[in-house]
Amino acid sequence: MKNRNSLTLAVVAAAGLTLAGCSSSKSTTTATDTAAATTTPTATATTQADAPKGVGLNVANIDQSANPCDNFFQFASGSWLKNNPIPDAESRWGSFNELADKNNAVMRQILDEAAANTTAAKGSNAQKVGDYYASAMDSVAIDKAGLKYLQPELNKIAAVKDMKSLQAEIAREQTIGTGAFYYSGVGQDDKISSQYAVSLYQGGLSLPDRDYYLKDDARSKSIRTAYVNYLTNTFKLLGDSPAVAAKNAQTVLAFETKLAQASRTRVALRDPYANYNKMTLAQVQKQYPNLNVAGALKQNGLSAAQEVIVGQPDFFKAENALLKSTPLADLKTYMRWHLTTSLTSALPKSFGDESFAFSKVLSGAKQQQPRWKRMLRATDGALGEAFGQLYVDKAFSPEAKAKAKQMVENLRAAFAEHIQNLDWMSAATKEQALKKLNAFSVKIGYPDKWKDYSALTISRESYLNNVLAARQWAYKDNVGHYGKPIDRTEWGMTPPTVNAYYNPPMNEIVFPAGIMQPPFFDPKADDAVNYGGMGAVIGHEMTHGFDDQGRQYDSEGNLKDWWTKEDAEKFTQRADLVDKQYSAFSPLDSVFVNGKLTMGENLADIGGLNIAYTALQKAIAGKNVPNYDGYTPQQRFFLAWAQIWRTNARPEYLRQQVMTDPHSPAQFRTEGPLQNMPQFYEAFGCKQDAKMVRAENVRARIW
Repeated sequence: MKNRNSLTLAVVAAAGLTLAGCSSSKSTTTATDTAAATTTPTATATTQADAPKGVGLNVANIDQSANPCDNFFQFASGSWLKNNPIPDAESRWGSFNELADKNNAVMRQILDEAAANTTAAKGSNAQKVGDYYASAMDSVAIDKAGLKYLQPELNKIAAVKDMKSLQAEIAREQTIGTGAFYYSGVGQDDKISSQYAVSLYQGGLSLPDRDYYLKDDARSKSIRTAYVNYLTNTFKLLGDSPAVAAKNAQTVLAFETKLAQASRTRVALRDPYANYNKMTLAQVQKQYPNLNVAGALKQNGLSAAQEVIVGQPDFFKAENALLKSTPLADLKTYMRWHLTTSLTSALPKSFGDESFAFSKVLSGAKQQQPRWKRMLRATDGALGEAFGQLYVDKAFSPEAKAKAKQMVENLRAAFAEHIQNLDWMSAATKEQALKKLNAFSVKIGYPDKWKDYSALTISRESYLNNVLAARQWAYKDNVGHYGKPIDRTEWGMTPPTVNAYYNPPMNEIVFPAGIMQPPFFDPKADDAVNYGGMGAVIGHEMTHGFDDQGRQYDSEGNLKDWWTKEDAEKFTQRADLVDKQYSAFSPLDSVFVNGKLTMGENLADIGGLNIAYTALQKAIAGKNVPNYDGYTPQQRFFLAWAQIWRTNARPEYLRQQVMTDPHSPAQFRTEGPLQNMPQFYEAFGCKQDAKMVRAENVRARIW
């Protein structure tokens, strides 16, 4: 099961996008005592054309006509935004996409070479990666096979005749990742982080969020209409008559709507205590007999488990009732749908065309991504560490890893200074906060111990069979952890991933090789650019350990309260101010950011940027640092931060983002932290009445 606790920088996959506050203790400058600003900063490339040229910051992206004190997003990246329209195959386009595209070129070359190598040793990673990608790219063979390789799976659903066989099939489908009914798996026990536990988590929906089923606004209704059309056409492709296909589509929508009604909101899912409900297996069997969890665990290799963490008891209560009240034929229809849609990429092109027709409505993308790009992502997802070994040999430098390690320690020292200087936190809580900070473990680049894929068989015969084999291997790999010591070498992202994360039960921060590249990190760039980019990323992940969720875990990764009551109340007051600020941001008319859903990411952005700024000031203290490209180190720091978030996005994407994504839209990730930083006001000489300046009494300061 995907680690529900990992907190990421952004939702970005290795090959492309999927669908990732503290004031500096050194700063005494406020908006009222800084120099007045005109429309541009006092030191610019325009006024200092003879200034030395820097590395890592593209000044051509800057819109000199914009006022940095009123719209820093436009100032820092306006020229880039104007000159980089969204490609037809994308729903948004930004620095993450640009880096992902560069990564894709490296990854594609590796995969093409692996696929061309038909003499690789059988059972080797090179053979498995090459055969997986080759089978994925053989669309002619996939079309020719039709439903040949799907039919045995459909037959297993068709063979369901009663509750007992239904329960067995639900359990089996957990092992092949169809997404039907619920999620299950093994992960760290949030309250006993030294042990693994079995968890059940709500699931079973096809649309991005419960609200897509429940809202009655015009946009939601149009999406449901498109979804029914997608369902209908897919059932036709499976051989149903038009009338039966239409009926089956309504059956799936009705059942998923009932699951949606029982599902918790994304905001409610952010409460780690509310979503931790440990029960004995006997209790689970008694409360949810129709799910037969005991039978499922035994069937799937977890017969030793006698306790289960139920994430959302009300959801499972409702699902238990639905399994009894819903006609068996309807449940089988629902399972046919989830099986089929989970394997779309391994089915004939007509299935993918229907999927993309619906995704156009959701995301606004006008053109499907090329198959090589989609299959590159699929290969990384299925064989991430086998592929990752080939990737790091070609794309990751020891120099980058060494410099990143040093930056982490510099950020850790800056964060410790911030904690020590907090004027709202007691000494007792500070002591525990510092203990947790010092206990952070750090992973950079790639795992020290790679996964062993020797039990996984991959061939060129059938891509669909390869997909199922990889999923079954991953499920066995996951449940195989149960009863064993915690594997602290394990990674939750693959090496090529352009992202980073913090894992609360592990109390670790992780930076894959994929993100250790420009614009986030460049060994040749000046400190200001690297601290505004990668430094802020490191600070972001560190701050996740102390955001509204992370702060509830102790230094050993246990869900345990280490705060005094007074300090917890003060934290909440400050966090509520951040909620209020971000909830006022509007990316589209009548569409607002959900400040509660994005709370953790907003706190991490604000805290991370402040910490990175302090680390930069320490790094350049006493040095004669030139103004590269006509900008001071402080200005370059903030410009680097803004330019990593440069993004053009379609309205459809933005609407989906504010409903489902814990990250704020790019403009507000850029400007939200800056509006709370006197250091920014000073760097660009912003007046008190500038739009980027908040009055001191409403500034958010936590870490």
